[in-house]
Amino acid sequence: MSKTILTYSALRLFQNCRRKYHLRHYEYLVPLKADEVLYLGSVWHSVMELWYGEGDLDAKLLAIRNLIDKSFPDHNSDPSQKRDWHLCHAMFDGYRARYPKEDFVVVGIEQEFSIPIINPLTGRSSRTFELRGKVDGLVQMRDLGELFLLEHKSAAQITGDYIERLPSDFQINLYSMALSRFMKQKISGVIYNVTRKASLKQSEGETEEQFEVRRAELIKKSKTGKSSAKRKLPESNEAFRERLKEKYYDPEMFYREILYLSDEDALRTSTEIWDITKLILTARRENCWIPNWEACFKFGSKPCMYWPLCRSNNNPNVRDNFYKIAPPNEELVELEPEPIF
Repeated sequence: MSKTILTYSALRLFQNCRRKYHLRHYEYLVPLKADEVLYLGSVWHSVMELWYGEGDLDAKLLAIRNLIDKSFPDHNSDPSQKRDWHLCHAMFDGYRARYPKEDFVVVGIEQEFSIPIINPLTGRSSRTFELRGKVDGLVQMRDLGELFLLEHKSAAQITGDYIERLPSDFQINLYSMALSRFMKQKISGVIYNVTRKASLKQSEGETEEQFEVRRAELIKKSKTGKSSAKRKLPESNEAFRERLKEKYYDPEMFYREILYLSDEDALRTSTEIWDITKLILTARRENCWIPNWEACFKFGSKPCMYWPLCRSNNNPNVRDNFYKIAPPNEELVELEPEPIF
């Protein structure tokens, strides 16, 4: 009998909301419309995968440009795709300029692992679950030869609170522990590689009506009863790209931090994983998937992707019109980046 696959995403999903975990991992539901923020992060990870992968420079640059263009196929007509298309190109150009040389050698990209989940008290493996995952990168420092995870992140802000939370990142502690066991080699820690997403917006200009309203207000305030104001025209793609380029000259658009992880961190993470599996088994046995209503609007004003379904008391019309069936554990699905010739 095959074991149930658990990933970091699945474990975190269960911790945040048991009903959400059930909807994704037992009913296989996902929203019909993809989350734009998550999609941009996914594209950025694919860009980094190509950048640190094998191949000569020109081939990699071509593959990355093609990947970004392919990821936003309607950027000439869709405003949101146009914004993210511009942003992705600017992020990569700025990243190249910020890190022309690295202090590490790439050992592996998108390194996968699969390990049994161990009871830390008895040393026995779970008969029900196994742990799988995929890390962004594994690198070796040039000076000391230590192995580190390379974790790519894109963030709207890089604040003191964001940095303060890094040592407690469950994902990194899990990946470090799991990959160490899988490879039978010590992973000393993680290099957080964070790139900010610029909040600049391309100016849409103003309509004739908006211009006339603004012009009338200026005339009222003018002592001469006249105004030399001109209508604000939409910002050209070239001008917007230049503004983004200048934004990514700022070193604060990038952040790196090296964190060392201890054996105690690994033991604590193993214990936490084991405890979560026991709770999943109880929920499954009792068919009791309690919602966490506090998490419905956890990320500001944006609701959980299952909020319409929960709010409607699982209305079948809502289910059919807003959701589709998709396999779980999407992070384990083989990526298809642009080929490097």
